[in-house]
Amino acid sequence: MKRLLPHIFILFLVLIAHKALSAVDRELEVREAVTAFVTTRTADMGWDVRIRRITISDALKFPEGDTDYEIVAQQQWEGWGNMNIMVLARQKDRVIRNIPVKVEVEALADTVVALRQIEHGTIITAADLVLQRREITQNSHLAARTLDAVIGKKARITLRGNQPVRADQVEKVPLIKSGQMVTIVAENGVMKISVTGKAHSSGAEGDIIRVQNLTSLKEIPARVIDATTVQVAF
Repeated sequence: MKRLLPHIFILFLVLIAHKALSAVDRELEVREAVTAFVTTRTADMGWDVRIRRITISDALKFPEGDTDYEIVAQQQWEGWGNMNIMVLARQKDRVIRNIPVKVEVEALADTVVALRQIEHGTIITAADLVLQRREITQNSHLAARTLDAVIGKKARITLRGNQPVRADQVEKVPLIKSGQMVTIVAENGVMKISVTGKAHSSGAEGDIIRVQNLTSLKEIPARVIDATTVQVAF
């Protein structure tokens, strides 16, 4: 038996060596799967997206054979910023590894930026703004993307200079104010009727406001056409 022990030990070492050789380093495959996932998730955003870093802490030695990868990420993640995701590695429809991965993604997009401080209530002009390519962050991903989306609107709050302008920080300038006398127009392809009314709410062009028909004294919804005219369905 003692004579057999060296041979058994050598055979054991050979088996270990063979098993080690049969394991394949899959790190490149995992990185490619993560990159493809980020590319797909951000494809329709119109942004310039670049993966800064993919961090994999585990050694990725898998058995030989075809391996499929499924990326599991938070549903609300849009594909930019820093995120911890999970990569499921499968062989023959069986999960062989759960791989935690941290991915850092940079995204650049056209962003409306205030050139100077804009005080609350100010009507914003083209001279107040510039369109710049900026990195998307948690605070700026809701920023306006076109100058037309901001020019001519009123600042709802004081806007800081050199900062992105968000759509919820501006509002349309009311053309009609509550209490104002207006002309109420109702028309179709055959006739047009106009009566005098009184606005019971304020609104910008295209807004629906409440107006009172001074002939019937009824209050009805109407769409703002200009500074003196509203239109009702007819």
